[in-house]
Amino acid sequence: MQPTDSKTFSNVDATEQANETQKITIPPNKKKSKPSSKTRRRLKDAEALPFTIDGLSHDGRGVAVYGNGFSEADGHITDKHGKKIFVSFALPGESALVKITNSRTSFEEGDAVSITANPNPERTVPPCPHFGVCGGCNLQHWQPDAQINFKQSVLAEMLVHQANVAPDQWLEPVVGDRLGYRTKARLGVRYVVKKETALVGFRERSSNFLAELNECHILDPRIGFEIENLKTLISTLESRDKIAQLELAMGEHLPELPDGNQPVALIVRNLEPLSDGDIDKLKVFFAARNWQLYLQSKGADSIQRIALRDTDDLSEQFGRLYYQLPEYDLTFEFIPTDFTQVNLSVNRQMTKLACDLLDLKAGERVLDLFSGLGNFSLPLARLVGETGSVVGVEGSEAMTARAADNARRNGINNTEFYSQDLTHDCTDKPWANQGFDALLIDPPRSGAWEIMQYLPKFNAERIVYVSCNPATLARDTKALLEQGYRLTHAGVMDMFCHTGHVESIARFEKVAA
Repeated sequence: MQPTDSKTFSNVDATEQANETQKITIPPNKKKSKPSSKTRRRLKDAEALPFTIDGLSHDGRGVAVYGNGFSEADGHITDKHGKKIFVSFALPGESALVKITNSRTSFEEGDAVSITANPNPERTVPPCPHFGVCGGCNLQHWQPDAQINFKQSVLAEMLVHQANVAPDQWLEPVVGDRLGYRTKARLGVRYVVKKETALVGFRERSSNFLAELNECHILDPRIGFEIENLKTLISTLESRDKIAQLELAMGEHLPELPDGNQPVALIVRNLEPLSDGDIDKLKVFFAARNWQLYLQSKGADSIQRIALRDTDDLSEQFGRLYYQLPEYDLTFEFIPTDFTQVNLSVNRQMTKLACDLLDLKAGERVLDLFSGLGNFSLPLARLVGETGSVVGVEGSEAMTARAADNARRNGINNTEFYSQDLTHDCTDKPWANQGFDALLIDPPRSGAWEIMQYLPKFNAERIVYVSCNPATLARDTKALLEQGYRLTHAGVMDMFCHTGHVESIARFEKVAA
């Protein structure tokens, strides 16, 4: 966990934050943010210009305006006065020299190459030596406590803007591991002939090129500090120029369970079949670290586990990975390609918070939409007891089966799981028309707009909505308010520290007629 100046968070009213003079600006569309090759050539040799940072965009970039305290003599030509520029690595109040990286008719983008005056007191030294080049994260220059408080203000602003509402109570931000937390990722691979070495890692910011990394402080250290060794390994392979990607997944070390002493899995995307010699090199490397090894030559169906020792079970396509929720005495089994939360320390707190907010009683009936492998369903089932029940609904048949298996392995008998396309009204299904006391929903980034249209039919008194996109949460909040619910609680969770991504949670309660 990254040390911070303070472990406490100021309980600032985020609605007030949203209305302060520090404006939060909507950033440009990502497609428009990618400069053309012609633009890059034109800006390559341009001198850095001075700017004063007035505010922030939703993704945490500084926002400045041409002509604000500067003239043509400073490079601020009159025709550009009033034009916004989004500045990476800059914080409010700072004076910065900015290298322009993209220029459009309505906005520009740039990088702060130096802070010339008034450094923001929340500025800190980035822990990773590759920060600024690698696109894996973009906020390491900002103290983590300040990051999460800002993300709360983003959520507050969106709730006010889209739904004209503030919660009755703001929750304290949920904080877990802030470095070495990411247990799921896809890393690009490319062998560079001129340098006689392989590159392994994330892409450079706003680029298709791979960043030249030796370590990653965001990835779980079991992989984050093995990047240099992975580069060396790939560079020795005969097929070093045919390895395109590494997909990684990590769980907890639970040696008493099958495969539990191999909690790291890597899927090697090979564009051509590997020689026996290359496979042997991979096997030696992976066996020394107790990792699971997979090869993928084509689509997902082609993923093949490679045995590293005689005891490895190859009867199924995938080995097993695990994580636990000790608060509820639960152990979850998953495979490397399953969706799981990337920050296990935050996930433990998030599941407890969601359960606490639902305030369940023994015997109640709960509906869990987008239930996945049962991450929320099983804790909920523990709380309602044998006299209650939980229905989990998920679009993926494979994940629905995984949830049922996890319930069985944990001795839980009061759950039912169904596979269903949730974009269509499913309230006519037998499992849906028995009424529910409470409902939990954890949709993808696109939110749950289609579900909002039929959700009142479930007649739940209490709803907890977990979101990885505050914009769609705010949009769906407006729908719930119109359908007779009140927003009682809202807050943010530090699932993706040092990035602009916001994980949030909200609780709704039906208003008495």
